[in-house]
Amino acid sequence: MASFKGSSRKGILHQYTSQLTVFEHTPHPTSEPQNLLIFVGGLFGGLLTTPYPTRIAATLPPSWSLAEVLLSSSYLGWGISSLDRDADELAKCVSYFRTIKSGKIILMGHSTGCQDVITYLTGTGHETRPAIDGGIIQAPASDREAMVMALGEEVLSETCKIAKAMVESGDGEEILPSKVRHGFFAPTPISARRWLSLASPDHDGDDDLFSSDLSDEQLLKTFGALPARSPLCILFSGNDEYMPKSVDKEAMLKRWIEISKRGKGTVDEVHSGVLAGASHDLSGNPEEVVNGLVNRVLGFLNGLPTQSHL
Repeated sequence: MASFKGSSRKGILHQYTSQLTVFEHTPHPTSEPQNLLIFVGGLFGGLLTTPYPTRIAATLPPSWSLAEVLLSSSYLGWGISSLDRDADELAKCVSYFRTIKSGKIILMGHSTGCQDVITYLTGTGHETRPAIDGGIIQAPASDREAMVMALGEEVLSETCKIAKAMVESGDGEEILPSKVRHGFFAPTPISARRWLSLASPDHDGDDDLFSSDLSDEQLLKTFGALPARSPLCILFSGNDEYMPKSVDKEAMLKRWIEISKRGKGTVDEVHSGVLAGASHDLSGNPEEVVNGLVNRVLGFLNGLPTQSHL
């Protein structure tokens, strides 16, 4: 294993609640960018744990900056948290930045962070959250399908039965024993409720937003309910190791776009797409693959309407 080499980043650490912070990269310290891209990581994610946000931050024009937000669910906290809690905390983060920046604010989610973006825009209580000027979802993979790949259907089914029994007996917030889940997701403590949300044995979990077998009716509640004020950019990783090889990503993208057209939302069809050769979080990917992601993000931001939703 290659040894880790330490590094530093220039930036501003903001405190947006008494317990939560967000780090704004400032590679151009002489500028005062008024437009902000807030990056939301996936499971186990935290500050600087996903490699490409630093690259995006360094490539943004001086009028933009990127901030990596920490939520209660960051690092090992996701197992006892929820998408609704994430969305509530993101709303506080957006509200904070609205007081100090006059431009556009975009949410960019990676992996489970994609669920946070969709929940922020379409989930329970979305009407009362501060408006954002757009969203980006990168590597929107199904946790359910990834868990089947890792554990097998039989083992996952048995674990879900135990989790269901805990929920039905009123112990949904209790921790599912590691031996019951065969050490999967160790060392994270996971409540029975959150396990079922991710594993979604009945295909209706709160986290089950991106599975390839979801019905049109289910997708209409998410992609079909996107607000007109917040265009969306969808970026699949072509070699996503957490997606079954049988999933046709191009077809899935086309389907989500068509569903969005049945509502009031807009998906950026120019810059959305499948990133050829990209792994889930682009770790160790060739320069041209990372540049492909960065260019699509920059293109999406550049194409946004000039007026922000203050």
